[in-house]
Amino acid sequence: QVQLVESGGGLVQAGDSLRLSCAASGRTFSTYDMGWFRQAPGKEREFVAGISRNGGSTYYEDSVRGRFTISRDNAKNTVYLQMNSLKPEDTAVYYCAARRLNCVGYGCYASSATYDHWGQGSQVTVSS
Repeated sequence: QVQLVESGGGLVQAGDSLRLSCAASGRTFSTYDMGWFRQAPGKEREFVAGISRNGGSTYYEDSVRGRFTISRDNAKNTVYLQMNSLKPEDTAVYYCAARRLNCVGYGCYASSATYDHWGQGSQVTVSS
């Protein structure tokens, strides 16, 4: 069992940067693939980025590729989402998620159904 706590959200202007953090409890963090998802008002939750348990593979949704970077520090039980050049359409609640299932490829990381544990979410608001 792992518990996830996001932090780092806030209100910024278009073009600004933010870094989200997701701290995990427990001593088995390195056995989990991690993902970031977001949900805007009135929209379904969507995949943003994913990273394999050893950090060797990363995946990004097209609209954030080149602007966002996912990384992890297994010694600190933390996964990060560095968000640069933020746009108003990035406004959403951002969730981190963890899974034990070992599968590869964008489709697997982008599927919320493959994740076992979710954080409570962190609000990111980008003003124009």
